Amino acid sequence: MKVLRILALCLISSAIVSCAGEEKKEEEKKSIKIEKKTEETKKSDSDVAKLVITGNDLMQFNKKELKVKAGQKVKLTLRHIGKLDVNVMGHNVVILKQGVNLEDFAARAATARDNGYIPEGTDEVLVSTKMIGGGQSTSIEFTAPAEPGSYKFLCSFPAHYAMMQGDFIVE
Repeated sequence: MKVLRILALCLISSAIVSCAGEEKKEEEKKSIKIEKKTEETKKSDSDVAKLVITGNDLMQFNKKELKVKAGQKVKLTLRHIGKLDVNVMGHNVVILKQGVNLEDFAARAATARDNGYIPEGTDEVLVSTKMIGGGQSTSIEFTAPAEPGSYKFLCSFPAHYAMMQGDFIVE
């Protein structure tokens, strides 16, 4: 008899709790704000070259070539699709100015750990992302050079440049 009373109390209590939970769920509905893009917004979005490049745990970029127009605004996103930590398999994207020797730059960058593997005080870099590890992503925004041509890009983590490099082409 005592067991039946306890069981009945448990059932009634759980019914009350579950009913209260349903009311709470209804109150927690989130509102979604829908915005219309104006012509001005669409135009500014289309003026930006949105480039995405990935790096993995096998020291590979998924692209060897990135193209933009001279003077165009650029949003460059790097996604590290691997799992290894930044200290083991960190990646960044460094776009060098024209005429910079890639191997020489990479050798100096390899010793600049405290500066994200970018040689301190260098004037050879157009732009660079921060160093990231597996599962992370980073973006930079900049204006492409006005001078058309091919600019080298690389990952400056020690020894990665051998496999992780390409051309940033300004048309």
